[in-house]
Amino acid sequence: MALLSNQKACLAMIFTQLLYAGMALLSKAALNKGMSYLVFVVYRQATATVALAPFAYILERGKASSLSFIVFCKIFLLSLFGLTLSMDLYYMALRHTSATFASATINLIPAITFVIAVLLRMETLNWRRIHGQCKILGVVLCASGAIVISLYQGPPLKLLQWHAQVLSPPGASSVSYPGPGEKKTQIKGPLLMFAAFISWSSWVVTQSEMLKAYPAKLSLTTLQCLLSTIQSSVIAVAVDRNRNSWILGWNMQLISVIYCGVLVSGVSYCLQIWCIEKKGPVYVSMFSPLSVILTAIVSALIWSELLYFGSVLGGVLIVGGLYFVLWGKSKETRAARLENAIATSGVPKDKMAEVESA
Repeated sequence: MALLSNQKACLAMIFTQLLYAGMALLSKAALNKGMSYLVFVVYRQATATVALAPFAYILERGKASSLSFIVFCKIFLLSLFGLTLSMDLYYMALRHTSATFASATINLIPAITFVIAVLLRMETLNWRRIHGQCKILGVVLCASGAIVISLYQGPPLKLLQWHAQVLSPPGASSVSYPGPGEKKTQIKGPLLMFAAFISWSSWVVTQSEMLKAYPAKLSLTTLQCLLSTIQSSVIAVAVDRNRNSWILGWNMQLISVIYCGVLVSGVSYCLQIWCIEKKGPVYVSMFSPLSVILTAIVSALIWSELLYFGSVLGGVLIVGGLYFVLWGKSKETRAARLENAIATSGVPKDKMAEVESA
């Protein structure tokens, strides 16, 4: 039980990435059916707001602090640049590139988050200590894995492709879904995707500071989802004038909206904010590659998508990088506790060697 208690944050992030894997599969199916990506974001955030609001009211009715105008403005900007724009840019980029490229480049989020956190001095980096070197090595491995997946395909692995003829119609493509009449471009899509990841990484990094100003986690998440609903609605109405885009039937689109709204924008956001408070933004971002690996495996099993050697090799590098960062982070935390214990207990400085060997 003690071990399980110490690994709560890790288990929460693994569960979060399982939710994101499901989001990738369901949202892909909804967009393939012709659903507008801008409208999808609106319904997703609105569903999350409705699902979270009762819990925020009941559980934090006496805990939520007063909301000043300055704090509200900060939350509004975080919602705009961290949630609304990141999702709109991400789904817009999918119309100009492939889903495979999107899944590969999402692995750059840990590296981007790490750089932003270090620049803002929210993440410590001691180049001379083993835990600092492990964190750097882990980020490099994750970035290398993303590059391998993006640039190297290799031979296909047909081990998991066991019922392609049953579920996949002849000639169907399952790795990309550009919008009607739109062609994939080599520059626009990647630039939009990269901008989306910078926006999301910035949101992750700034959450820890936002929690100091407004510590009610559920209420903060609900308010951000509400503001994002309003913001994305304005963008959707301004860009997409087709009224039929807003019609939802009892189909995969509705299932995808409910799943992404309740479980992804609702549950996963709360879990991530909690983990950011406990472990920091870099710790949270390092788990993002897991959803891509899980999505690739499930897609190969269910949709019979081809899994290539380059994807497997990149996945191994990503998992290795994740392990190095988590190991370095745990060693850093342990060393900080030992240093604090030595400082408070008055132990001579020559005992600091014990910290280095821990």
